[in-house]
Amino acid sequence: MKGLILAGGKGTRLRPLTINTPKPIVPVANSPFLLYQIDLMKSGGIEEVILSLSYQPRKIEDLLKDGMDYGTHIRYAVEGTPLGTGGAFKNAEEWIDSTTVVFNGDVLTSISLGAVIAEHRKRGAIATLVLTPVENPSAYGLVETSPDGWVKRFVEKPGPDEITCNTINAGIYVLEPSVLRYMPKGEAYSFERGLFPALLENKEPVLSYVLDKYWIDIGTPQKYLEVHHDILAGKFTSTRVARSLLDRGSLPAGVVIDEKSIIDEGVTIRGGVRIENSVIGRNCKIDEGAQIIDSVIWSGNTIDAEARVIRSIVGKGCYIGRSATLKAGVVLGDKSVVTDYSVL
Repeated sequence: MKGLILAGGKGTRLRPLTINTPKPIVPVANSPFLLYQIDLMKSGGIEEVILSLSYQPRKIEDLLKDGMDYGTHIRYAVEGTPLGTGGAFKNAEEWIDSTTVVFNGDVLTSISLGAVIAEHRKRGAIATLVLTPVENPSAYGLVETSPDGWVKRFVEKPGPDEITCNTINAGIYVLEPSVLRYMPKGEAYSFERGLFPALLENKEPVLSYVLDKYWIDIGTPQKYLEVHHDILAGKFTSTRVARSLLDRGSLPAGVVIDEKSIIDEGVTIRGGVRIENSVIGRNCKIDEGAQIIDSVIWSGNTIDAEARVIRSIVGKGCYIGRSATLKAGVVLGDKSVVTDYSVL
């Protein structure tokens, strides 16, 4: 079994956080996001993972190297120009010689991957698509299935009278190498609009597997913040979630930090600081009286005295000035400066 992670996107929906940090390695609870996907691959018995890269590939390669530090073997398939989801799979063809699990590079889930693979093999599918139910199907492309789970057709962003189900593509696939014969080489090509409809047209067995576990696309700031709140609330659990490294016994007077918050090593906290439901990266400095509520703070930031950061995301190496306020929805890219007494 092989695994392939589509990690080549520019992460434009997640900007400005992804200008300097490729989306696949943005920190989630202080661990690079890709490690959660690699852990899930390993849970399904996959020991070799191919990373399909395009945007800032060196930063990802320098971090993960050959994968041995993370209990796996990693190969890299780098695209000169983005080839789309299907094109990226075809670009890695030389290594795809067995059943392959494919993840979109922005999906976090607690799915039982072994159960999906077992069902794929039991039913003799050439492709299995993991689906997830949504409340508002009109905003997505729907995947319509038969009562016994075989995929019947795809409906792109249906109108109200076209909604026949509420299941959408969850960005997780199990594919046999034989699907490669349907795909052009060296061209931009899509799983969703190219390969999967072609398989149905050729009467190939395409199976669905409806997800009943946690699933989220982290690709926007709102969803990225939401996944942190879900982790802190225990809705998503993983051994990859870093524990808080704060020494609570050495905190100055007047500091209030809830039990849920995750604080990395090297964080300096002055007197009177209040932190609730937040994740703080390493080597941050939080001065007297500052408040951080429902927020995600990356590494190397300085938050000056009496500043307030509320339901916001702060990239690396930023400075939040004295008595400045970041209200709900603020997203700061790396090395941003918010001057004293400013309100964003």
